Amino acid sequence: MYTIISGTNRTGSNTIKIASQYKNLLELKGVSARLISLENLDVSTRNPAIKALEEDVLVKAEKFIFVSPEYNGSIPGVLKSLFDSSDIQRCWWGKKALLTGVSTGRAGNLRGMEHLTGILNYMKVIVHPNKLPISVVNVLLNLDGSIKDQTTLKAIDQQLNEFIAF
Repeated sequence: MYTIISGTNRTGSNTIKIASQYKNLLELKGVSARLISLENLDVSTRNPAIKALEEDVLVKAEKFIFVSPEYNGSIPGVLKSLFDSSDIQRCWWGKKALLTGVSTGRAGNLRGMEHLTGILNYMKVIVHPNKLPISVVNVLLNLDGSIKDQTTLKAIDQQLNEFIAF
């Protein structure tokens, strides 16, 4: 099972729109995926909601796709807090991850993906080398939130094909 994590708790973000597109594209390839949004999830402590997320999703996941926006040159604190409040060995050790950065700027959260790679490697997660920065995301989306830029869609398709084989 693949699990896609939208790495922000901001309501209606571009990140959830991109993460949803990843889910749709995987399903078109015949790959089952769950989409997790951090909206309305209290990650400040190891609470019943975190424990339920672990049992229902994180422990069962074989591969993760992280779609993370750029927050001050890194990743959102809520994503880091998810790791900090979870059972690292059960949820993360030995699993594989794919990273996509999202920003309205020109770098597509390159620095944040490197920070996230370091965190995931520390937690013994194997990170696929094709990390996709999606820059000026606000220009690439249709009104319905889908990606209209064919070059970006082609890059995502290539990235997903590689990750499926990974």
